[in-house]
Amino acid sequence: MILFDLDGTLLDTAPDLALALNLQRQRYGLEALPLEVIRPYASHGSTGLLSVGFGLTPKHADFSAMREEYLNLYDEVFTRSPILFDGVAELLFAIENQGLRWGIVTNKPKRFTDPLLKVMQLSHRASCVVSGDDSPRAKPYPDTLFLACEQAVIAPVDCIYVGDAERDIQAGIAAGMRTVVALYGYIGSEDEPQAWGADWMVAQPLEVLALI
Repeated sequence: MILFDLDGTLLDTAPDLALALNLQRQRYGLEALPLEVIRPYASHGSTGLLSVGFGLTPKHADFSAMREEYLNLYDEVFTRSPILFDGVAELLFAIENQGLRWGIVTNKPKRFTDPLLKVMQLSHRASCVVSGDDSPRAKPYPDTLFLACEQAVIAPVDCIYVGDAERDIQAGIAAGMRTVVALYGYIGSEDEPQAWGADWMVAQPLEVLALI
């Protein structure tokens, strides 16, 4: 079974994530940041986005309030322009045509994951969908990957996990899965995916087919 991260692996959601951040910056009299500046942080959720947008860390006194404000703004725009990465549609159909199953394990909150997958018409096709708040511990812990295996009734050793962030690979390794780095995702110039310990790296989604 092939399990995928969502943002930066299956879907390009960076434009909407960036829009919400710039709407928030506008509230505080700050200029909009270019998409290319925000894009590498898109896989790191609200923590990464608030870091690039406001220089905040989770230890900052205002972080929780700013995070909630950001999520509320994202709630208004998150289905505006998500798209599948080039080659993902073909990859999913090829997996299904081989009689194999695929699923999604993301750190994205369920309040966004489920409506987003419905809009993208993927909900009924995925064998399992696990969001970051479906378990007390999200990635890099393996808990949500184990939960996906429980839902799909499959052993972790029989799964491949594909993601574009180091925590994806850490979680996959901890779960005992084979892992794949999606180099086409939101990988920044300071990231070193070759050092993450993944089994494979792919430059395009369709390259995953050769690993099945």
